[in-house]
Amino acid sequence: MDVIMPQLGETVAEGTVTKWYKKVGDTVKADDVLFDVETDKVSTEIPAQANGVITEILVEAGATAKVGTRLAVIQEKSGAAQAKTETPAAAKIAPAQPSAAAPAGAKGAAAGMLSPVVSRLLGEHGLKASDIRGSGRDGRVTRDDVLAHVASRGGATPMARTEDRAPYHAGAGLETVPLNNIRKRTAEHVTKAWTTIPHVLQAIEADFSKVDEARRAAGAAWKSREGFSLTYLPFIARAVALALAKFPRLNASFHGDHLVLHKRVNLGIAVDLNLDGLVVPVVKDAASKSVSKISKEINTLSKNARANQLRPDDMTEATYTLSNNGAFGTLITAAIINPPQVAILSTDGVKKRAVVIESAGSDSITVRPVGVLAQSFDHRAVDGAYSGSFLNELKSIIETHDWQQEIGD
Repeated sequence: MDVIMPQLGETVAEGTVTKWYKKVGDTVKADDVLFDVETDKVSTEIPAQANGVITEILVEAGATAKVGTRLAVIQEKSGAAQAKTETPAAAKIAPAQPSAAAPAGAKGAAAGMLSPVVSRLLGEHGLKASDIRGSGRDGRVTRDDVLAHVASRGGATPMARTEDRAPYHAGAGLETVPLNNIRKRTAEHVTKAWTTIPHVLQAIEADFSKVDEARRAAGAAWKSREGFSLTYLPFIARAVALALAKFPRLNASFHGDHLVLHKRVNLGIAVDLNLDGLVVPVVKDAASKSVSKISKEINTLSKNARANQLRPDDMTEATYTLSNNGAFGTLITAAIINPPQVAILSTDGVKKRAVVIESAGSDSITVRPVGVLAQSFDHRAVDGAYSGSFLNELKSIIETHDWQQEIGD
């Protein structure tokens, strides 16, 4: 069977093979780690999909290949013995070499296992791989290992590559800093999305009182049991999944001049990588999951994203995206749609505000936790009335749903 470059996210077109764990002639089992691949968004280990023997490696470590490119060939188990004895010499490749960015003096074994991201970080801080105890497979030094080591020394976490931060002085009081690779790719993607999709922004305020009641009732026990806080995000994600079931044209994607309506609600969740870019892992089938399950899944995906441990499947099949800026206290964000999807929701800060409570006799003013939910939608797919109706349904679910029964499973 052919081993191909996987799709690590809808907008990723290529990846770099950073390390092969097997060589030509080696026997592999399904789920054995076969190679590491890195893109501008994620670095991850790719497992073998079948039992057999590697008869060809077509793309060397360090090379970049388009999604779908044949990287290697596995002779499946029935022909394994013959394949091992008849491996063509031309199929063999040189062993993976340390990245050119790796600092001089690093131990050979450690350097050979460095990804480009780790090599860059080591170079930025003047470190050697041998200075750091690796927590990755076979003792490999990971990005988090380097950052933890730097933090333990009281150093600052780099925000961009050293070469990217080196200023070009354009004049007195001015400097120019080139975009790093993540920002370049992001710039290309959002520019294409913004210039090809007719964006429209609509926003609505929602009263989060019932959500707050559920969080207060279960919050302490939840954090003690699960080890992380119960935030607003999983409640919003659950409400979005329920609302999309009634408004399928927003749970859709464009393919040519056709709008494809998805039966599954797969929510992309934007995850910040310590202010050094973002990735969008996906909570699959969110409409069938409770707040409790969604919260646990978001937490796991976020931790894996920041540790470069996302699997290829974690980044695919999103049908709608949530951009979560609430932790920063933002009021409203006009997020850019992630094509081929047709809408994205920004979840901004929930704050206590004075609101008017209407009643038959007289109105009153009280304090409630209020948040703005802002949706950018593709005007080719739906009109304002459709989007507004969806937002009104989302508001109603947040304000009236029985949230306490969704926590604890």
